[in-house]
Amino acid sequence: MLKQTELKQEILSKVKDYYKLVHEPKQKEKFVEGKSRINYAGRAFDENEMCNLVESALDFWLTYGRFSKEFEIKLANFLGVKYVLAVNSGSSANLLAFFSLTSPLLKERRIKRGDEVITVAAGFPTTIAPIIQYGAVPVFVDIDLETLNIDENEIEKAISDKTKAIMVAHTLGNPFNIEKVKAICEKYNLWLIEDNCDALGSKYKGKYTGTWGDIGTSSFYPPHHITMGEGGAVYTNNRILKKILLSMRDWGRDCWCESGVDNTCGARFSQKIGKLPFGYDHKYVYSHFGFNLKITDMQAAIGVAQLEKLPEFIKKRQENWEKLYNGLKDIEEFIFVKPQENSEVSWFGFFITLKDGIRFSRNEIVRYLEDKGIQTRNLFAGNITKHPAFDTLKEGLDYKVIGSLKNTDKIMNDGFWIGVYPGLSDEAISYIVKTINEFVERYV
Repeated sequence: MLKQTELKQEILSKVKDYYKLVHEPKQKEKFVEGKSRINYAGRAFDENEMCNLVESALDFWLTYGRFSKEFEIKLANFLGVKYVLAVNSGSSANLLAFFSLTSPLLKERRIKRGDEVITVAAGFPTTIAPIIQYGAVPVFVDIDLETLNIDENEIEKAISDKTKAIMVAHTLGNPFNIEKVKAICEKYNLWLIEDNCDALGSKYKGKYTGTWGDIGTSSFYPPHHITMGEGGAVYTNNRILKKILLSMRDWGRDCWCESGVDNTCGARFSQKIGKLPFGYDHKYVYSHFGFNLKITDMQAAIGVAQLEKLPEFIKKRQENWEKLYNGLKDIEEFIFVKPQENSEVSWFGFFITLKDGIRFSRNEIVRYLEDKGIQTRNLFAGNITKHPAFDTLKEGLDYKVIGSLKNTDKIMNDGFWIGVYPGLSDEAISYIVKTINEFVERYV
């Protein structure tokens, strides 16, 4: 055992040396104007993530394991929620969150095919895809142009006797008006799913986003606030929802034993369930039509180390957003995002909308920035209903639109964003500010 421990420590020591030799110089590489590319997002890590990953590989427990459990506990403690379940991606987190609300255990509140779910068309496809994949009907409400979030004043226009839930994201980290949206949910007895994938660490009235509704979701893809490469999480304070989420994440099984553990309930072979014979092995009883969305322990091992850096990452994102805003706020041709009132925003990106009637287009400024080595992104799908995936769907039957979605189309045509991730140096931010100002001055 001593030899084993010594060998492991020697391996991890070499991993640290490798990080310092190979990765640390890249992380500390100085920005060179005209040569360095400024990505919209990126990984920020050190030897701790690499050591955790290698330690997990040495354990060779390739599925959900001790690092997964540690990650769930630590994320729950950070957010202040009772239950966190790690999954293999943020898209899977949204899939699982939505499908949990279709469980028969929810009785009259379960979402059935043909029921309606209020959301927005301006966002990432996998906030909307589970609704359609199940056979429910997404009802699209327009956004507010300044916050980029759902226009809470339009929500009640979308409610019908078939409405069962609201499922929306905190756009680019900026919280939507949770107080008003939650009040509407309570008034009409609706579920609230917060897509928190771009907003980990944002707060509304002192409480973390993702923890106000019935279920919150996170993504740990490399551009996000912390990364596992791929990975995600769902979280809730509702005991019944936790039971459903766990079942559907793990094949739909009724058993709650952890991977590699048997007979946690003490009644593995002594129950009569459904139409199965008495004593049928509880590990192979299925109460839902579920998935396999579990995370691997190697992913979780990286996440455990990343969580330690999360407060620092949030602070850096906020500082970078402020620097960009202060350097660009005097450009009259731009509409800037307004932080939600009563919020502390853990920004995912810095969004710019071009005003109507100006002398240049979104594509012109984006091409200019890209040519100068500054990576840009649109607001994901822009207006999801305009995409080929909707060509086979019929408006009014497969999906509904409330109003004209005027602001949604505005950001689709005239909006873009640039990064604020922790890896951005002050020199890179200054270059972004200078480059954008130079472009605008050419037209004014």
